[in-house]
Amino acid sequence: MHLYRGHRASSFSAIDLIELTELRARQRTFDGAYRRTALANLGYALAVLRLFDVRFYKIGVLYLALSVTLFVLSYLRARHSRHDFADRSSEKLDALYQQAILTVGQEDKREFGRPFVTAGLDVALIGVVVFSVEVAILALIFEL
Repeated sequence: MHLYRGHRASSFSAIDLIELTELRARQRTFDGAYRRTALANLGYALAVLRLFDVRFYKIGVLYLALSVTLFVLSYLRARHSRHDFADRSSEKLDALYQQAILTVGQEDKREFGRPFVTAGLDVALIGVVVFSVEVAILALIFEL
């Protein structure tokens, strides 16, 4: 269970506009971007499956598989982002706070959750998945 300033996630409310803006930015970036990309790929897959003849079904199914994979990765990323804003709960996180490098101009600013860590592994995984799907689609196009 994640606690935000000592409150459960369902009973948490932002105390000021700055905190609300930070929460919305995280949701828009981490949750919204992955889901929008998955929905766009799902729409493209359905368009290929509905508009083109039987020869293009494999391409539509590949885009469908890509959108399902992106939905799964979106879910995993959303679960991970819940940890980012939660209260400190372990010594491991305290060590992470000690290693964080302050950005110039941010020395006296309020901290929102744990220090920011890029989603490099998530981005690399999505890149590999999309690259493999695009290579498979190119192979299917040459096969036509």
